[in-house]
This record gives sequence, C-alpha cells and structure tokens, in this order.
Amino acid sequence: MTRLDRDQPTVYRPAEDSGLLADAAVDAAHGRVLEVGTGSGWVAERVAAERGLRVVGSDLNPHAAREAAGRGVEAVVADLLGPFREDAFDTVCFNPPYLPTEPDNEWDDWMEHALSGGESGRALIEPFLADVDRVLAPGGRGLLLVSSLAGYDEVVALIEDAGFVHEAVVEESFPFETLTVLRLDRASE
Repeated sequence: MTRLDRDQPTVYRPAEDSGLLADAAVDAAHGRVLEVGTGSGWVAERVAAERGLRVVGSDLNPHAAREAAGRGVEAVVADLLGPFREDAFDTVCFNPPYLPTEPDNEWDDWMEHALSGGESGRALIEPFLADVDRVLAPGGRGLLLVSSLAGYDEVVALIEDAGFVHEAVVEESFPFETLTVLRLDRASE
C-alpha cells in the first residue's frame, strides 16, 4: 500500500499537539477511552497511567499500533472508527493529521499519513465527525485537537453540523499556528 523507506521514521513522535491532547484527556477522559490515530501510543499510555482508565489505541499504521502495544497500550490497526461497535466508548480522543497538503506535494509514506490532512487539512476530521457519535456511549464525549492551519471556524461548523456542542478545554499559540483541544458533547444531552 505505502512505500516504506527504512531510513525514514514510520511512526509520529509526540510533539506539542500530543502534549495538549494528553493534558486535556487526563483532565476530561472517563470510562472506556479510545485514542484514534494513537501513533506511538504516548497519549494513550499517559491517560491510562494517570487516570487508571482502560485506553484502546487505534492507528491505520501497523508500525504505530505495534509501537503503542510495546508501551502497554491495547492497540489495533484501524481506519478511524470503522471496526468499533456502537456505544463502545465513553471518551474518544483524536489528534488528526491536519497539515494542508497539495496533492502534487504528497510523499506517499507513513509519515504523510500521520501529518497530511489533505488540501484543506480536514480530510480525516470530516469522516471522524460523521462517525464518532456512533461509537460514543450515552453521556460520552469527544476530544478533538484542532489546528488553525485546518481552519478553526470550518472545523467548528463541521462539529455543529454533526450534532455536537463544543468547548475549548486547552489552547496554545505558536508562531505558525494555534492548537486547540475541543471537548465535544452531544447537543441533545
């Protein structure tokens, strides 16, 4: 499927965005937790250790799932939320690939899958929001990291269209972007 260059990294390493999501999840996660796009499993491991919660990590990248499992995270190879049953999780966390990438500049390897959000930066945010309600148990919540590079207002509109209300739980500005973790709750609850 994807070209592998043995001289290049194959798993996303924790960075500022990972730290923000971990901080938000440690504060807000409850019950059964899923971290979509777990990468190295660092966020999932931190939530499990600091909160004593069962955390499942999923990633499209088999190298990432294997590395997360090496950290003690129950990890599965999965494309977003597809394999999970209805009402399976109380908290779903996601730090999506959000870098806007022109199709002509895509590099076709695992790091692209971890970083590229397509032309808009929202290529994986849209299908995630379209399906996350299905896997959330009653009273469940989502935690979504949003970069200003992906269009904050556009993501908020997608969140509202998906039937969620949102609240910024942590935010940090950098010279090139602002990162915000939004807590998503069903509008009807």
